Amino acid sequence: MSDYSVYLKQLQSGDHTRNRFLEFMGMTLEELKDGYARFSLQIKEDFMQGGGVMQGGLIVAMADETMAHAIMTVLNPHENIVTVELKNNFIAPAIQGALAAEATVFRKGRSLVIADCLVTDGTGQIISRATSTFLIRRA
Repeated sequence: MSDYSVYLKQLQSGDHTRNRFLEFMGMTLEELKDGYARFSLQIKEDFMQGGGVMQGGLIVAMADETMAHAIMTVLNPHENIVTVELKNNFIAPAIQGALAAEATVFRKGRSLVIADCLVTDGTGQIISRATSTFLIRRA
């Protein structure tokens, strides 16, 4: 992918054809602006693990996608990104209802971008906090 601005416009119009993972997860783009992204999803029964809570890796995947999209808003044409490091703290279990992930770009350098994300439930309780480093690749 060499121009994220085209992809983001497609996504904002509801076209998920370039990112089927969003459709698979049921993630909906709520807001996108310079250095910021917000997605939501409804917790599905298929997301639950044996202990009756949402599987943690899916929450991390939601955070990763949200941070990546926040970063895409600040990239120059022909810059691509790839996650190189991600740290997540689980704060509370996700059991039912909807989740929201809000990500912001903390810092964009020449070759690395750092982003942060909070995932909350429908009551506003923080479910997880993630920080990630992305490598900028030039096409």
